[in-house]
Amino acid sequence: MKPNDDNGRLPPAKRPFRVLIISGSNRRQYNCPGVDSKSRMLMLRMADRLPQDWEIDYEDLGNVFARARIQSCNACVSTSMALCVWPCNCYEKDNKDEPDLMWDLDLYARLDLADAWAIIGPVNWYAPTANLKLMFDRLVCMNGGNPKEALIDHKNPEKAMQLEHSAEFEELSVNHLEGRSAGFFCYGDDVQEERDKAGRPKYIQPEHAHYFDPNDEPDNQRDTYAPLVWQCRFSGIEVPDSLWHYEEFGGGRKYSDNQAEQMAHDARFLTAFDAWTDRFAAFTAKKGKVNPGRYRAYGYVPPPHRWSELKLWWRDKSMRIGKAPAGSSPEKQQDEGLNRDATLSPKTGEGEKLRQREMD
Repeated sequence: MKPNDDNGRLPPAKRPFRVLIISGSNRRQYNCPGVDSKSRMLMLRMADRLPQDWEIDYEDLGNVFARARIQSCNACVSTSMALCVWPCNCYEKDNKDEPDLMWDLDLYARLDLADAWAIIGPVNWYAPTANLKLMFDRLVCMNGGNPKEALIDHKNPEKAMQLEHSAEFEELSVNHLEGRSAGFFCYGDDVQEERDKAGRPKYIQPEHAHYFDPNDEPDNQRDTYAPLVWQCRFSGIEVPDSLWHYEEFGGGRKYSDNQAEQMAHDARFLTAFDAWTDRFAAFTAKKGKVNPGRYRAYGYVPPPHRWSELKLWWRDKSMRIGKAPAGSSPEKQQDEGLNRDATLSPKTGEGEKLRQREMD
């Protein structure tokens, strides 16, 4: 059945089981590729195959022209765990200056609403796609993120550093999506079309052939999604080995012959994908529904923080002229000449500033 977000207000016993399927390819026909992805086709196939009395939600992360992108993680955790707010407050819904697809598509709430997640995507350069990696980087806040941004005046790093050492934060810092399940299905080929008989890339010039030794090349394509799988496990989300699967498709053919319409008629590949879908359905059905966390992304309304933003604006302007807050990490770095980042034009690239300094 179609997802009904209002059911999120009901106790688990009174609501349907819910799954969220994510298509992780960057490709959409409404941007420069001009062709939809294989993962989109697989997402829809899975949605049709799962039990139809479940709430089945799905989303395509592909790049649509002029649509918001998933903004990158600012690594707040590396400044202070308490600075990383749950759900992420580095960005906000419908913001024109920094449009963010995570918030525009309500992905935090939808991940919260689901009992299980199914992630489908290709392997790009021995790794997950950029969009999937961005989404999971932005989910660092589900692991111990601060659910009360008022304690740090929205985004004050000095207050966050202080809070991180408090007993209060020990109580607040929990895995906010713990208990759910996730399955990962990734696919790709061994780029035989781009290799010579020795297994080296055909484009490498002979004098550089020793740069690439096929014997040293990573050969377990399933492990390309290991960072996402282990992030889930680290955050209390169950990913059984049986639901972490890689399947090869299109080996030895040109990329133009490896589209969704070819995959749709590849019986061997579809048998493997359907078997993974069936394992996902069986495992998650047996496990059942998940109790919501104490601090939910579903129903979350960001608090007003104009005054806090004003104070942060003043902090920023002061640091531009070399006056960081007394005793702060930026002041210590500035005093020791570590990052040399006092500037009236922080948007200017370092290379441009370097070249301008040489001209002066």
